[in-house]
Amino acid sequence: MKKILVMLLAVTLFIACKKKPQRYFAESAEIETLKSGINAYETGNWDKWKSHFSDTAKIFVNSIKPLSVEKRLEDLKAMTNTMSAYGFNHDKEYIEMVLDKEDETWVYYWATHVGTFAANKKELTIPVHLAVQFVEGKIVEEHIYFDGTAMNSQFAALAAAEAEAKTATKDLED
Repeated sequence: MKKILVMLLAVTLFIACKKKPQRYFAESAEIETLKSGINAYETGNWDKWKSHFSDTAKIFVNSIKPLSVEKRLEDLKAMTNTMSAYGFNHDKEYIEMVLDKEDETWVYYWATHVGTFAANKKELTIPVHLAVQFVEGKIVEEHIYFDGTAMNSQFAALAAAEAEAKTATKDLED
C-alpha cells in the first residue's frame, strides 16, 4: 500500500511539474516584422510597409468594418502628407507576441503616436493599440485602436481654414 501511495505521489508530482508550452513572447520573428512595418510607416517607405501584409489582409481602424491594405495605404498617405513629422514614442512602447487558445499568432503593440500638422504646427499625442494576427510570417488581420477625437477635430479645422482661404481668393478674383 505504501508503494502505491508513493507511486501515486510521484505520478502526481510529475504531471503537476510538466512544463506548459510558452504562450507569451518578448522576442519573435513576428515582433520584428511588426517593428519593421512601423519603421516603414515612420519613414514613408510604403512598398516596404505593404510587403508585410498578405494579399487578403483585413485592417480594422476603430471599426468592425475592414479596410483593404490598398485603402489603408491610401488613408495613411493622405494623413501623413498633412504632417511635418509623425511617429511613435519608442521609449515608452510595449510589444509582445501571444499564441492564443486556438494557437493563432498575435502581436500586441501599445505606444504613443506623436504627429505635427504642417499647416499650423499643432502637435497631437495619441495613445495607440495594435492587435496584429500573423499567418506564415505575414499580417492577415490588424486591429488599430485610438481616440481619434483630437485628430478628427484638427482635420476639420484644417479643412475649414482651406475652404475659407478658397472663398477669400475667389472674392478677390471677383
